[in-house]
Amino acid sequence: MNNYHLKGILQNDGWHKNVAISTDKLGEITSIYPAKNNNNNAIEINGYAIPGFQNAHSHAFQYAMAGIAESHDLTNTSDNFWSWRDAMYKLALNVNPDQMESIATMLYSEMVRHGYTNVAEFHYLHHDKNGNEYDNLSEMGSRMISAAKKVGINITLIPIFYQKGGFGKKPIEDQKRFISKSIDGYLKLLDSSAQDCKYYSGANIGIGIHSMRGVEPEYISEIAKSGPQNIPFHIHISEQLKEIQDSIEYLGKRPVEWLLDNVQLNDRYHLVHATHLTQSETIGIAKSSANVILCPTTEGNLGDGIFPLIEFQNAGGKWSIGTDSHIGISPLEELRLLDYGQRLLTHNRDTFAKTDGDSGRFAIDMSIKTGRKAMNNLSMDYFKIGDPFNASIIDADSPLIATSSDKNRASTIIYTGDSTQQTGTIVNGNSLTSNGQHKDVEKIKSNFIKTLKELKNR
Repeated sequence: MNNYHLKGILQNDGWHKNVAISTDKLGEITSIYPAKNNNNNAIEINGYAIPGFQNAHSHAFQYAMAGIAESHDLTNTSDNFWSWRDAMYKLALNVNPDQMESIATMLYSEMVRHGYTNVAEFHYLHHDKNGNEYDNLSEMGSRMISAAKKVGINITLIPIFYQKGGFGKKPIEDQKRFISKSIDGYLKLLDSSAQDCKYYSGANIGIGIHSMRGVEPEYISEIAKSGPQNIPFHIHISEQLKEIQDSIEYLGKRPVEWLLDNVQLNDRYHLVHATHLTQSETIGIAKSSANVILCPTTEGNLGDGIFPLIEFQNAGGKWSIGTDSHIGISPLEELRLLDYGQRLLTHNRDTFAKTDGDSGRFAIDMSIKTGRKAMNNLSMDYFKIGDPFNASIIDADSPLIATSSDKNRASTIIYTGDSTQQTGTIVNGNSLTSNGQHKDVEKIKSNFIKTLKELKNR
C-alpha cells in the first residue's frame, strides 16, 4: 500500500493540481482526492503524472542489435528491410533462453525509465537453435514474462503463429526457430503461453499472426473465426512494397484488401505498420473499428514508408505506438516522429489537433487508450479508483514545464520532453525508478553486458 502526493495529474477532463492518490497492496487506486497537506505519510512527488505509456509492439531480442546495422556495404545495390532482416536472423539463430531473458530485462528496464508501464511482446522466437520444441513449449516466452516480472512492467505476451517463408513458400533454414507447422501446433503454443502468464500478476495473453506472408491465408481466417475471441489479435501487415506485390501475385489481392474481405475485423484487431494502403483500405480499416500500431522510429530506420495517418484519422481510425526493433525507446520520440512525418507530407501543423486543438493532449489520449486496447485493457479513464496506478512522472521543476499553463503543459511534455524530464515511473502502485534510472539498473546492466559479450554480435 502506498500514498502519493503529486503536484498534479492529467485526467480525461484536464489537469488536477495537488492530488493525493492511495493504492492497496495490489497497486490498485483506492482514492484520489485534493491534497491540502501531508497528513497521511504520503510520498511527496514534485511532478505531474500522466497515464503510463503503452508500448504496443516489441521484439525484445532485437534490442541486442540496435545501432549495429547502420554500416552499409556500398558494393550492394541497396540496403533495405530485406537485407536488415538477414542480420536479424543471424542474431535470432544464436540467442539462448538465459540470454533472451537478460536482453529483455535490460530492454524493459529502459522502457520503464522512459515512462512505459505496459508492453505487448510480439514474440516469435519459440524453439531451440535446431528448431526443436523446448520441453516447455513456451520456454522463450516464459523468459519474457520473467524479465517483465523482474523489472515490474506489465506485459501482454503475444506468441506468434509463423508458418511460412513467404506467400506460397516453405520456411527457410534461418526461420527454423519461429515455425509452428499447423493451427493445432500454434494453439498448443498459445495455451502453454497463457499458462505461463499465470505466474506473474502483471502478465496476460494475446493472439498473433506474424504476417500475411508468414501464415497460409485460410489459416488466418480460421484462427480469427475459431480462436479465442476475448483477447487482442495482432498482425504485421503491408509493411513492405514487395510484400504487397507478392500478395497480389499469390492471392490476387493486396494484404489488407484480402483481410477486409475475409476476416470480420473489429476493435480487438491491431494491424502493425500497415504502411502501404490504398484509400479504400485506409477507410476500410477505420470503418471496421480495427486499430493500427505505428512504430515510427523503426519504420523510419528500416525505410518502410509513412502511414496515411491523416486520411485514417479523418475516417475515425484509432492508433497506438510501439518501439518494434528498439532503435528508439522513447514514447515522446515515437509521437513526435509520427506527427512530424505527417507535417512534412501535408505542409500543415495540425496532425493531432483534431478534437480540442491541443496536439499534446490528442497524442496522449490516442496512444494511451488505443494502446491499452492492444493489451486487453478496456479502461478509458486515465486514473480511476479500482484501476492499477500506472503513471509516467514529469519533473515539475523542468524549466519549460514549470512555466507552462494548464493549456500548454501536455504539448510541452510531448514536443519538448526527453528522458531528463522523466523523473519517475509508477507501475501497479510501485515507484520503479530512482534518479532517472530503474532501481535495479546496475545488476540488470551487468547481466546484459555479459550477455552481449557472449553473443559477440556488436
